[in-house]
Amino acid sequence: GRKEAAMEKGKKTAFYGMFLALALVAGYVEQLLPVNLGVPGVKLGLANIVTMVLLYTMGVRAASGITAIRVLLSGILFGTGFSIVYSAAGAALSILVMAFLKRTKRFSCVGVSVAGGVFHNVGQILVAVLVLETGALVYYLPVLILSGLAAGIVIGIISGILIRRLTPVIRKGMEE
Repeated sequence: GRKEAAMEKGKKTAFYGMFLALALVAGYVEQLLPVNLGVPGVKLGLANIVTMVLLYTMGVRAASGITAIRVLLSGILFGTGFSIVYSAAGAALSILVMAFLKRTKRFSCVGVSVAGGVFHNVGQILVAVLVLETGALVYYLPVLILSGLAAGIVIGIISGILIRRLTPVIRKGMEE
């Protein structure tokens, strides 16, 4: 009864805490990697591996919640107020698109990840256009779409491997 429910909640909390810590570390490691393609905001998106694993193993709510907390904490720890706004816009649009595409069951993990990478960049550009009040930023879109595509493929492949290997482990851990 009550004891089992408390244990279940404790396990979920521990899993979420672990995933949040992994996402924060991945985001921090990514900031240490020098990626300069002449366009601000181009990143590999290592923390999105955690989002993808959560999306496929624990569901949209878990992926959205942990991503929201990660964006906020990463912004506070490593960024600025503006970085939180840009990251939040990108993450929100990305998760919406990924959740929709996953639900259709017509896209592979790599396809879902690619869409997430592309729409993360689109979300950030849309907010930048609004904040900076200039449409000229749209010229960055081709480079950002290509970088989102490339990053999405890499993240999708890594995520797919991890999802296949971790799904049984996570399910078993939640049952015990």
